[in-house]
Amino acid sequence: MNVRIRPTNLQGDVVIPPSKSLSHRAIIAASLAYGRSKISNVMYSEDIKATIKGMRALGAEIVEGDDYLLIDGAFPTRKEDIIDCNESGSTLRFLIPISMLADGDITFVGHNNLVNRPLDIYFDLFNKFGVEYEKRDTYLPLKIKGKLSNGVFYVPGDVSSQFITGLLFSLPLCEGDSKIVITTNLESKGYVDLTIDILKMAGIEIINNNYQEFEIKGNQEYKPFDYIVEGDYSQSAFFLVADALGANINLLNMNPRSYQGDKKIINDMMAFGLDVKFTGTTLSLKGTPSPATIDLSLSPDLGPALTVLSALTKGESYLVGAKRLRIKECDRITCMKEEIEKLGGKIDEHPDSMDIYGVDSFKGATLSSHNDHRVAMALAMASLKTKGEIVIEGAEAVTKSYPNFWEVFKSLGGDIDYE
Repeated sequence: MNVRIRPTNLQGDVVIPPSKSLSHRAIIAASLAYGRSKISNVMYSEDIKATIKGMRALGAEIVEGDDYLLIDGAFPTRKEDIIDCNESGSTLRFLIPISMLADGDITFVGHNNLVNRPLDIYFDLFNKFGVEYEKRDTYLPLKIKGKLSNGVFYVPGDVSSQFITGLLFSLPLCEGDSKIVITTNLESKGYVDLTIDILKMAGIEIINNNYQEFEIKGNQEYKPFDYIVEGDYSQSAFFLVADALGANINLLNMNPRSYQGDKKIINDMMAFGLDVKFTGTTLSLKGTPSPATIDLSLSPDLGPALTVLSALTKGESYLVGAKRLRIKECDRITCMKEEIEKLGGKIDEHPDSMDIYGVDSFKGATLSSHNDHRVAMALAMASLKTKGEIVIEGAEAVTKSYPNFWEVFKSLGGDIDYE
């Protein structure tokens, strides 16, 4: 699907969709708990649907309501021998060690760029613990032929915290005690905090020794819980960028005390000289942006939105610590440079950073989403400062995390046609 956007301003209230990071974690924890849990404020994005299907394949009974889930969990069992993660890296990396608690072989498959998302950390652990596995030239399909056992797991902290989260979910169910030792500086502490908080809600104890190692007692038992998922700071970034470009949007359902790592978007906006304000759970932004230097090492999902803001902020801005942008749904450094330059902007690309030379406005152009939901949504916000129409090809990419994004964009005054 293509979307044609004519420049206009946006205004109104928007209920920010539930946190995808917290939704994944709550669904998994509830699926491992004996008894019934209710997870409310659920959005059925493609990634969340992949996790639901994955946990059903591992024995959970899940009933889908309009915006809630009723989950009767159980210790992982092998109901299916193939788990299709679609394009969800969280589903893949969280469920690999969970699946290894069950008997029998399991095969993980995925689509598009997920087949190239690195899994070497797990492969190193498999080799150390004698777990057999089969793969082809790409990372997926992956067939695993062994079970997870307790032990000491050495994991680097500068690749992705998703591997740590997968182990944190799984090791409490092993028979003996375990330890995860972080071998390099842990970059994504916020995401690990989210995991530990959800685990605590489910009655699982993790001892965090200053993010350098995590002690996990074995033979723990997940307990059912009810949970309402809070608004997603990753998704709020697009609307905050719109406000910075002249829109007047109030963001609803935002927890000012959230553990979400991408809550960093508030500090990023302040670095651009903008005034961010909470009124209860409503978030708003005022001001005119000035150039900034932003470190994305802890928040790679904010990269596309902040690239657009930087490119429309007069002067030179710098996005640094950005190497993880290259291993997302697309190479977000190269792809954002390509699309911004179609619009008349200028970006110098480096292995782990971007030098962005801001302009007052863009020109119309035909753009590509590169099958990346965050690229598509970021480019939509660029239309606020575009002289002429833009067309975004592959606009359906937003279904990965925000299925009704285009309807919300239109409800705020966006002038769009579907092609």
